[in-house]
Amino acid sequence: MRRPGETLVNLERVIVSRRGEPIDRSYTAKLLHAGANKIGGKVVEEAGELAMAGVAETDDRVIAECADLLYHALTLLACRGLTLAAVEDELDRRFGTSGLEEKASRGSRAPSTGDAS
Repeated sequence: MRRPGETLVNLERVIVSRRGEPIDRSYTAKLLHAGANKIGGKVVEEAGELAMAGVAETDDRVIAECADLLYHALTLLACRGLTLAAVEDELDRRFGTSGLEEKASRGSRAPSTGDAS
């Protein structure tokens, strides 16, 4: 039985290992070669697809779209030289803090989305 998060750690390891590989043999290598702008576009695309699936599609589609988003988010982190562990550290830092308090503490750091929630 795998531990929680083990698959994400393994996926991160594979993504990082694709740096410098031929782009004709690996989608991940192709994305990493294209850079953060291209990968960021994929993150936006997959986030939109996840949101739409969450509203109107089956649970299986929601899971599949979330998996796509997580893969592309990990690829963006790798492209920037960042790690899943750094994201976990940030989540740990926020743990135990009200989401409303944490959001307010960001002040002008976070771009406004127009969402009043």
